[in-house]
Amino acid sequence: MNYSKQYIGELISIAQSLDTDAIEKMADIIASVRERGGRLFFLGVGGGAGHASHAVNDFRKIAGIESYSPTDNVSELTARINDDGWDTSYSNWLKGSKLNSKDCIFVFSVGGGSLEKNISVNLVNGLKLAKECGASVLGIVGKDGGYTAKIADACLIVPVVNANTITPHTESFQANIWHLLVTHPKVKYNEMKWESASK
Repeated sequence: MNYSKQYIGELISIAQSLDTDAIEKMADIIASVRERGGRLFFLGVGGGAGHASHAVNDFRKIAGIESYSPTDNVSELTARINDDGWDTSYSNWLKGSKLNSKDCIFVFSVGGGSLEKNISVNLVNGLKLAKECGASVLGIVGKDGGYTAKIADACLIVPVVNANTITPHTESFQANIWHLLVTHPKVKYNEMKWESASK
């Protein structure tokens, strides 16, 4: 079997084993955030930061939910990293945004953050603040889900089918699942351009 066929076969295997109940719960929570006038804050690093920026666009435009990501403002983010440190960069940014109980944090991460392993500590501190404020927490993560999976109100853990491709599989499905969520009948608010143009 060639690598392309193997990789696509692994994607099919993952897709067939996803926890759709967790995804439906995420849709319910996102819909309730909009109903109560809350905001979505997308947090990620690396590929997750790229997903966060794209998701902000989709949830603002398609779902009609006020949405933000700290990595979209490089000036503020780098100032906070320089002055306060990486570990508190997201939590301090969220404090500046007056995170509250109406809001929701949505994490895109492969490992989900870990204080013990000193990985993505900025995510962990952002999530701790969310719990203190009573904000909802969602996540799409890989491996065992780390800190995100432990404390989230709803979290999808992308199953590991190949230890050599955990990161690309997780990041691929993060994009697939947030696109599922933003077009979910409970979440979608506005028509999309190409779908409306074809009618």
